[in-house]
Amino acid sequence: MNAARLGLGLAAVGRPAYITTARDADLGDPAGRSVEAMRSRAHELLDEAWALGIRYIDAARSYGRAEEFLGDWLRAHPERRAELTIGSKWGYAYVGAWRMDAAVHERKEHSVAMFDRQWPETTAALGTEPDFYLIHSVTPESIALSDAALLDRLRSLRTDGVRVGLSTSGPSQSEVVEAALALEDGPFSVVQSTWNLRESSVAGALAAAHDAGWTVVVKEVLANGELAGVSADDDLGRAASGIELDAFAIGAALAQPWADVVLSGATTVDHLRRGSSARALLVDDGTLARLAIDPPEYWRARSERPWR
Repeated sequence: MNAARLGLGLAAVGRPAYITTARDADLGDPAGRSVEAMRSRAHELLDEAWALGIRYIDAARSYGRAEEFLGDWLRAHPERRAELTIGSKWGYAYVGAWRMDAAVHERKEHSVAMFDRQWPETTAALGTEPDFYLIHSVTPESIALSDAALLDRLRSLRTDGVRVGLSTSGPSQSEVVEAALALEDGPFSVVQSTWNLRESSVAGALAAAHDAGWTVVVKEVLANGELAGVSADDDLGRAASGIELDAFAIGAALAQPWADVVLSGATTVDHLRRGSSARALLVDDGTLARLAIDPPEYWRARSERPWR
């Protein structure tokens, strides 16, 4: 059962607005996305994930109240903690004030001061230390891989038994992963990167990380919902050849030999069940090349997606 390799990501249910497609259809009227309504939605998904055998849960400081929602659920089910792997991320702050129309929803900062502030916030919200703690969205411009004081903080966290990692975004994901792998006494042993049928350029770097003993977590396999809503008549639909498009996209990620965990960003129980039933589907390199979008263009379009 592939559910054992799936993780549940809480980005889309920890805050009222996000960049995924069809949120109104999935979550209903934005006016009804109160804190308590979203808490209930998150807990429903966590219960279903547990029942399906999913044991990896992904959160972040910037996912609104996702860590808080997860912490509440863990306190209600303390016997489940030992079987779970919990990953969270620091380096962004949620600044959307639970508003759909916020001008800015997230603020990025990869400083020592941000780490010192957010680590205790994470542990307080979760009520436990995460198993993995990742720098959120490292790009070549980030100071995270060159700040000696920050790297020392992360080494100390590693010594305390927490697996330290980084997540990546943008057209230079491979460059970032390779730079992290090359660090002398680097603190990292986990990486979370975007890989999907439209943006597969990081595959070689993730294979190298896997070979180095890192845990590789794949995010955005449905390209924030875009790959679930395409037409059967377009290039992706033809490649899927009758397979449900979301199952095809998830299955392609599961088939990557370097992918340890494939995240589902489900916002409904039905989405989560569909993802858990997906089976690994090998997509040949030629088909991947035909389906791919030029990485700068992919990330430009992603950056312009509205918060819904």
